[in-house]
Amino acid sequence: IVSSTGQNAIVIVAGANLLLDSEDLAKASKAICGAKVMVCQLEISPQVSLEALKMARNSGVKTIFNPAPAVADLDAQFFTHSDIFCCNESEAEILTGISVSSRDDAGRAGRALLERGCHLVLVTLGGEGCVIVSKDDPPQKHIATNTVPAVDTTGAGDSFIGALAFYLAQDPHLSIEEMVKRSNHIASVSVQSAGTQTSYPSRKDLPQDIF
Repeated sequence: IVSSTGQNAIVIVAGANLLLDSEDLAKASKAICGAKVMVCQLEISPQVSLEALKMARNSGVKTIFNPAPAVADLDAQFFTHSDIFCCNESEAEILTGISVSSRDDAGRAGRALLERGCHLVLVTLGGEGCVIVSKDDPPQKHIATNTVPAVDTTGAGDSFIGALAFYLAQDPHLSIEEMVKRSNHIASVSVQSAGTQTSYPSRKDLPQDIF
């Protein structure tokens, strides 16, 4: 559901997603274990998502976990099996109990997630960009994004994570800050068009210097 200002409220009808099970995962094991990056979230059963994360990690595959839709009682193993733990403001608040309405709040929530076992946490802030908190480099970093007229923000987070997965797989030499900067830009393009998948830009429609 999209408001007149382009902001969204997500309605989830799980349907077939919750039928995905361990047997399906086993059939996909070759693809998962041979991948460079795997993204998981919670629109399938959490147990299956966690099993997939473990399968990937055991094969040396980089993992990105997006706790969406967020649940307060998330299994603690999700924190330790995700190379990158990426959540938005509301998801961060549900997981940590910390209200996120600023960059500093996002940093506090990110540090709380590090304490639970995460290695690298990204808290996305919509038009305010993203805050990065890492065990290897503790001071929080804010990566700004372009200010654009939002038509429909539905799927912006997925656009960001999809781009991030692309860079992690194709350009692993880039710093996480640079990957986030480029992913922010791609997500900012997506919010300027209506729809979800239909709003995602093709490579030819983006500045070529980000590839």
